[in-house]
Amino acid sequence: MSGLDDLPSLARVIANHGLAAKKSLGQNFLLDLNLTEKIARQAGDLRDCDVLEIGPGPGGLTRGLLSQGARRVLAVEKDARCLPALAEIAALSDGRLQVVQGDALDIDAASMLTPPVRIIANLPYNVGTELLVRWLDPGVWPPFWQSLTLMFQREVAERIVAQPGGKAYGRLAILSQWRTTPRIVMTLPPEAFTPAPKVHSAVVHFTRLDEPRFPADPKVLQRVVAMAFNQRRKMLRAALKGAAPDIEDRLRSVGIPPTERAEQVSLEGFCALARALEN
Repeated sequence: MSGLDDLPSLARVIANHGLAAKKSLGQNFLLDLNLTEKIARQAGDLRDCDVLEIGPGPGGLTRGLLSQGARRVLAVEKDARCLPALAEIAALSDGRLQVVQGDALDIDAASMLTPPVRIIANLPYNVGTELLVRWLDPGVWPPFWQSLTLMFQREVAERIVAQPGGKAYGRLAILSQWRTTPRIVMTLPPEAFTPAPKVHSAVVHFTRLDEPRFPADPKVLQRVVAMAFNQRRKMLRAALKGAAPDIEDRLRSVGIPPTERAEQVSLEGFCALARALEN
């Protein structure tokens, strides 16, 4: 990809185009092209895949995705200031980069992509969790994407992979682990970014499951999990008293002591409880 190699450094791109990161857009630019290539590699073989990238900014990760052989990259960028820099990359991409200006929360990216699709992004901090929830709960499963490789604040990443028994374990862990296998594949210090955030970051790779790990109705499961963790300090018999008048009997029927608290219940246990309440 010699054409891309001839592009100026990301620091120079930012200076040339006046791309000071905006806090209001959750921007923190990753300027080390070795790191952006490493992130791209965490997603696996991209040669036969379309890639959706959210918030490419000056295009560091975009370059990595293209150099790793992505069949096509659809980059969705809200900040119009970044478009000229991305256009410079597109001009050298042999038609493999399409840039769309807009808010990722409003754009139907799936209709612009051809399977198999991988989503790879250094997500803006202010919309990262909302986008993840949308991708994990699309209404119809399996979704349009095959895997997710996403950067979050490290605290969010730890909540995604958390196991029962700790404070990090909650709704995000259950939603993520029910339909995917998530694992932290990289951690990055604040000084890797411009401007440096106050927190460490981590890249999480999610491998999609064709079927949920345990059977459960999505709406019932989400309702039960929300009720349980909204009052996580309470015993389940109190936190879930609004779910069914005989909640203690239903908890016991699936092997969960009514005196347990939400953080002590496994994903399998919540799915079993959802089935008991559905019936």
